Amino acid sequence: MRKGWAHSQTCIERHNDMIINHPLLGPRDAREFVYLGDASLMNRPDWEDENAAEHFYEYLYLRTNTMGEHRELWYHEHGDRSWLVVTRHTLTHEITKVELARDVRLNVGQNK
Repeated sequence: MRKGWAHSQTCIERHNDMIINHPLLGPRDAREFVYLGDASLMNRPDWEDENAAEHFYEYLYLRTNTMGEHRELWYHEHGDRSWLVVTRHTLTHEITKVELARDVRLNVGQNK
């Protein structure tokens, strides 16, 4: 086995053991979900903005790789097909908050 694989395997095992407390359905196994990425993807730039090209470049290509609490988008593929914003610690995988993505979006006034 090559170096680095043991760490990757540990991350996969932790993902398989994670329970996501769905706001509507209660505790669900993380294997029912698909991970999309950083929840900031919900804040899509305005294509009509004067600096749209620059903003879309940042939106598509620039990401922070935070250590600690991180807000992520998860899709409930094997369930009710809802989108969730999960706040998870990237080192311990502890989930501290789970919200429906539509509610998060409405709360920030972006109900497009």
